[in-house]
Amino acid sequence: MKLMIGLETTVGDPTGAWGALADGAEYFISIFQEGGAVLLSLMGGILPTLIVLLTAVNALVRLIGPEKIENLGVKASQPGLQWYPVRYMVLPLLAVFFLTNPMAYTMGRFLPEKYKPAFYDSAVSYVHPITGIFPHANPGELFVYLGIAAGIQTLGYGLGDLALRYLLVGLVVIFIRGIVTELITARMMARKGAAA
Repeated sequence: MKLMIGLETTVGDPTGAWGALADGAEYFISIFQEGGAVLLSLMGGILPTLIVLLTAVNALVRLIGPEKIENLGVKASQPGLQWYPVRYMVLPLLAVFFLTNPMAYTMGRFLPEKYKPAFYDSAVSYVHPITGIFPHANPGELFVYLGIAAGIQTLGYGLGDLALRYLLVGLVVIFIRGIVTELITARMMARKGAAA
């Protein structure tokens, strides 16, 4: 790049250390320019959808009543095999859907200490699979799903099927993780009790 100074003088691109410094500065600012372009594309695409969806979910929570959602957490804390699906599938699903990430983990406060690690494991493992259908639940991880979705679309497949499978497989995985983590927690608590 030649720069005209006055009528007769031209200055060439800097070379050596100054050239490297100039190239580094240009690269540095280009990162932020690209970030700005991505932000603008999101503002015209997914962000309005997320805002409207989050508003709708908050309105739904207010219509149902937060106390009813909290009562489910109290019910799920009951012992017995019949409560495993409620504790490690239904409760994490509802917590992630209604409270979103990271507030979903607070639903574990209704559970006894022995169930809290397993609930947390289930809930934290579900914040990603739900984003395909309900992106408001964890918009921070939406880029992972969108990356996978772009590959699926390139192959000519629809996204609805992918999002639904993601959701259902996620439910199975969190159920298994919840049970396994509960067993590990019980074992560790028993060891701690025996050592004390």
